[in-house]
This record gives sequence, C-alpha cells and structure tokens, in this order.
Amino acid sequence: MAGKTKLELTWIGKDIRPRLEPRILIEDPEFSHHAETRREGDIFDNVLIHGDNLLALKALETDPSVRGKIKCIFIDPPYNTGSAFEH
Repeated sequence: MAGKTKLELTWIGKDIRPRLEPRILIEDPEFSHHAETRREGDIFDNVLIHGDNLLALKALETDPSVRGKIKCIFIDPPYNTGSAFEH
C-alpha cells in the first residue's frame, strides 16, 4: 500500500473556532423518563440533550462524569429553520 488516505469533513469557516463559555448539563425532571420499577441488569445510561449542538458537545467534553463513557452521539440538524445552512 503506497500511502494511507484520510476522509475529512470540510466546510466554509471550519478553522474559525468560536469562543464558548463552559456549560453545565442540568436534568429537567419534567422532561425525564424513569422506569417505575427497576430490575437487576437494567441499563439506564442514555441521555437526551435538547439545545444548541455545539454547546452540548462542549458541555460533554468538559464534564468529568461522562469522560470516557460516551459510545455514540446523534445530532439532529436544524432543518427548515430558514437560517440554517446558509453556505
């Protein structure tokens, strides 16, 4: 094999990083769902975060309680907002 190639996402302004204030994730019990009863072996390790994608990712990045525990992140992009994806 002559050389390895790498796939990369590229977009306008990718190298311009916004300065963000650190955020703390706080659970809102009104929107949380907890099982009425728990059995041995049940796993309750999923989190749904509603808000700005970049701020949520930064909060996860700086939260020591989740460091090394995240297996998958699904981001639902803001379609049909009129201001999204201007490029």
